Amino acid sequence: MSSTFSLDPGADQLAVRDWLHGFAADVIRPAAAEWDEREETPWPIIQEAAKLGIYSLDFYAQQYFDPSGVGIPIAMEELFWGDAGIGLSIVGTTLAAVAVLANGTDEQIGTWTPQMFGTPDDVKVAAFCSSEPDAGSDVGALRTRAVYDEAKDEWVLNGTKTWATNGGIAAVHVVVASVDPELGTRGHASFVVPPGTPGLSQGQKFKKHGIRASHTAEVVLDGVRVPGSCLLGGKEKLDERLARAREGAKRAGGKSNAAMATFEASRPAVGAQAIGIARAAYEVALDYARTREQFGRPIIDNQGVAFQLADMKTRIDAARLLVWRASWMAVNNQPFTSAEGSMSKLYAGETAKFVTAQAMQILGGNGFTREYPVERMHRDSAIYSIFEGTSEIQRLVIARAISGMPIR
Repeated sequence: MSSTFSLDPGADQLAVRDWLHGFAADVIRPAAAEWDEREETPWPIIQEAAKLGIYSLDFYAQQYFDPSGVGIPIAMEELFWGDAGIGLSIVGTTLAAVAVLANGTDEQIGTWTPQMFGTPDDVKVAAFCSSEPDAGSDVGALRTRAVYDEAKDEWVLNGTKTWATNGGIAAVHVVVASVDPELGTRGHASFVVPPGTPGLSQGQKFKKHGIRASHTAEVVLDGVRVPGSCLLGGKEKLDERLARAREGAKRAGGKSNAAMATFEASRPAVGAQAIGIARAAYEVALDYARTREQFGRPIIDNQGVAFQLADMKTRIDAARLLVWRASWMAVNNQPFTSAEGSMSKLYAGETAKFVTAQAMQILGGNGFTREYPVERMHRDSAIYSIFEGTSEIQRLVIARAISGMPIR
């Protein structure tokens, strides 16, 4: 039974929001500039989050299955209000967890998701590996192959993945590979690569424009062998799906492929991350406009500045409404008939870029320096029109949904 959509979070959601806001203000923000400069995974902060129960399977499961639908958006917004790079280091594991939840059996979920987080005394991270050097938005161009060795009941994976959050440093990697290249995206499947599996290695670690505290790297798969039980969903289900695809029939459920099943489930959450960045930048700009004086009065007294802030606040609230709607729909199994998930990610991502740019403008020269955080927020916001589906791809998905036409 579906819950009623509400814009008034209950006491439980408000308590979680306040708890996370305190962690973001007291732990994340004071460390944000340091880890941005170091461009390294902030293991001490992840461990602190784990000790408090924030970095744990139980916490994220509670938020994902909150019938209000706003548990995850609230959590993401508060953590990324603290800092996007550290926030992504804390929540990056959830993308791999969502891949297992979306595609795996109950046994696989119970086996692998706890290993993705580790324990408070020995924290682990996980990586979702989909993109490739020649296959980003064009997932049909994916070249990583998975071949079944029937004699040993093993899958052999070969290929190179790129732009993988936690790639190479993860305990558990979830890899999307092609099992039947002739079927294009319909021939894809997801595999768990357990800790310490021979043949998996980290390739290039990327030095990025933003979200620099989050580890992003290539993952090289060279003759990686995993047990048959590591195929998410199992071989029987895969064989049935491939048989339907070969017959030209549409697969039940409307999911285009294993990677898209993950992205569809995560887009509103990514939108909420962008809102956290935007809100943080807006608050800095608002405070600055109230206290910064020029020509004998606060600069917020000028319509030019005041109207900028009005637009920033309006767009943030509109983006949050789209994210909350999509999140509620997803939790309550409401179909995205107009690509509401893509709408939320598109608008929130573009809002983060707009708001952080306006914040820099309001701060003037100060906004361009690292003495103020909006410079970092502006760099961090840029990725939100690129990863987990570019803004152009989101518009394509929306256009196809509302027109019913195969727009290219």
